[in-house]
Amino acid sequence: MEDLKISEEEGKIHNIFAEGTTFKDLALREELIEACDKLGWSTPTHIQAESIPHALEGRDMIGLAQTGSGKTGAFALPILHALLENPQPFFACVIAPIRELAAQISKHFEALGSIVGVKCATLMGGLSKMDETIALGKRPHIIVATPGRLLDHLSNTKGFSLRTLKYLVLDEADKLLNADFEKVIKEILEEIPRDRKTYLFSATMTEKVGKLKRACLKNPVKVEASSKYSTNDTLKQEFLFIPAKYKDVYLVYLLNEMRENTSMIFTRTCESTRLIALILRNLGFRAIPLHGQMTEPKRLGALNKFKGSQCNILVCTDVGSRGLDMQVDLVINYDIPQNSKDYCHRVGRTARAGRSGMALSLVNQYEVEWFRHIEDRIEKKLNIYPTEAAEVLLLADSVTDSKRKALTDIKENGGSRKRRRNGEEEDGEEIDTHFAGTLKKKGKSFKKSSKSKRR
Repeated sequence: MEDLKISEEEGKIHNIFAEGTTFKDLALREELIEACDKLGWSTPTHIQAESIPHALEGRDMIGLAQTGSGKTGAFALPILHALLENPQPFFACVIAPIRELAAQISKHFEALGSIVGVKCATLMGGLSKMDETIALGKRPHIIVATPGRLLDHLSNTKGFSLRTLKYLVLDEADKLLNADFEKVIKEILEEIPRDRKTYLFSATMTEKVGKLKRACLKNPVKVEASSKYSTNDTLKQEFLFIPAKYKDVYLVYLLNEMRENTSMIFTRTCESTRLIALILRNLGFRAIPLHGQMTEPKRLGALNKFKGSQCNILVCTDVGSRGLDMQVDLVINYDIPQNSKDYCHRVGRTARAGRSGMALSLVNQYEVEWFRHIEDRIEKKLNIYPTEAAEVLLLADSVTDSKRKALTDIKENGGSRKRRRNGEEEDGEEIDTHFAGTLKKKGKSFKKSSKSKRR
C-alpha cells in the first residue's frame, strides 16, 4: 500500500485505496485473514481498505459508503483484531436501526470470529427478552442491538452494564437519528464510557449525523467510498414508461420474462407490498412480502425463505433496501422513489462486488418528475426497456382476475392467514394453479434480453 499520512484536520476525507490491496497488507491478525478467506473475501472492498488502517491506529472514524460496499467488515475486522489483542466481555456494541440489519451484523461477527471463539449476543424487538437476558449473563464479547431493546436492557436487566465498553459502532447513523431514535441514542450514550473508540457509518452525511459526530467522536477521520449518489458500473439500469392502470400487467410481464432471476420489487406502502405478493402468488410466482407491519418471526421467516431459495421474489418497502446483505439479479422499482438516495439504496441490492445485475423502473404519468430528478442526481440518462404493448396486454385479463382474487382475500382474512389442515397458520403462500396456468413460462434471464433502445 502507498504511504499513509494522516492529517490532524477533523473530518478530512482520506482516500488510501490502492489497487491490489490484500487483507494481509492491512496488517490484520492471521486468524482474521484466514476467516476472510473461508468466507470467500479474497480482497478488501474499497471502504474496508480505506477504513481498517485508520481503525487499527486507534482513530475514531466516520465511514460513508453505499449499501453492499462491505462496510460491516470495515468495522467488524478492526474490532475483532483489537479483541484478540485484549479479550474481555462486553468489548464492543453495534447499534443498528432495524432488526434485519442487526441480525445480519451479528452473523458477520460470528462468522469472522468463529475461528477464535468470539461470543456475540443480539438484542432486538420480536425476540424473547428472557433469552437475551440469559445470553447477556454469559458475558459475550460483542453486542449487536436495536436502540430501544438495548436501552431496555441497560435500564432493566439486573447486573448488565456497558461500563467497560471499548468500541461503539453506530451503523446506518442517518436512520438512527430520526424522530423515533434520536432521544434513545442520547440516553444510551449517557450509559457508556466516554473513553472508547467510536465508529459512525452512514450512507449520507446529513446535518444530524454531523451533530452526532461532534457530540460523540474525538478528532475522527472520514473515509468515503463515494462522495455522490452513484450506482455501480456493472449495473444495467433501464425504465418503462407506462400508463398507471397497466402497471401490474407490465410487472407480471417482466417477471414472466425473467423467471430464472432472483428479484426484489420495491413499493411505497405496506398495503401495496401485500397486494402485489398475493397477485404474483395467484399467478404462480414464488413471491413473498417484507414490510414493517409483519411480526418479527414472519419478517425473519420471509428473509430465510428468500435466502433459502424457497421464494425467488421479495416484494418489499424501503425497509428492505437498507442493510439486507443479499445479492439479487433484478431490482424492480414498482413505485418510483421520491429521491435519488432511496433509488441508489434500492438498486444497490444488485450488481454487487463486481457482479452484473439489472434495475428496471416502472414510470407512470404521475412519476415523471421524480424519475427525471433521479437521472439528474445520478448523472445518467437511462435507456428504455423495449416491450411490445400488444404482447404485454395479452396478460391483462389474467392479471385483473388475480388482482380481484387478491383483494377479496385481503378483505376477508387479511390476505396472509390461511389454515393448514393441522390448524396452524401459514403465511398465505399457496399458489393458485388456475391462474398459474395462464402464463407462458419463458424463464429468460435478463442477460439474454434484447438490447435497449436509446432515447
